[in-house]
Amino acid sequence: MQIFIIMIFIAGAFVVQMGLGFLQIKHFSKAYAELRSIGKVAIGKKPGKIRAGTIVLFAVSDSGEILKAKKMQGVTVMAKVKSLHGFENKNIQTLQEKDMAHCNKLIKLAILDAVNTYKIIMSGGVIPEKNSLFKRMMLQAGRVSTVKK
Repeated sequence: MQIFIIMIFIAGAFVVQMGLGFLQIKHFSKAYAELRSIGKVAIGKKPGKIRAGTIVLFAVSDSGEILKAKKMQGVTVMAKVKSLHGFENKNIQTLQEKDMAHCNKLIKLAILDAVNTYKIIMSGGVIPEKNSLFKRMMLQAGRVSTVKK
C-alpha cells in the first residue's frame, strides 16, 4: 500500500513538472513572438547543468541595432522572461565588455553567444549542432576502445 502511495506521489510530481514546463515554454514563445514582430531575433544561451541556465533574446533591426532585449534565467521551470535593459540602440556586432558591465557572468556568456550566432548567420554560415549527451558518451566510448587496441 505504501509503495502505491509513493508511486502516485511520484506520478503527480511528474505531471506538475510537465505542466510547469509547458507554461514556461508558452511564456518563452510569447516573448519570442513579441520580439519577432519587431525585427530579427538573435538568441544566445548558456545552459546550466548545476547553475542557472540563461537565455537572452535581442530584437535586432536590419542594420544590427538592438531594438529590445529580454532574458530568461533560472534553475527551475519557474524562470520567466524579463526585460534586459541597457542594450537598446546599440549595435549587436559592436557590443563590448563595458556594455555588459551591469550583467552577471552567465548573462554575459549568453550575450556573447547571441553575438556569435548573429555574426555567423548574417555572414551566411550555419550554426553547428551540438552533440547530445548520448552521442558524446558513444564518441567517448569509441575513443577509449580504439586506444586500448
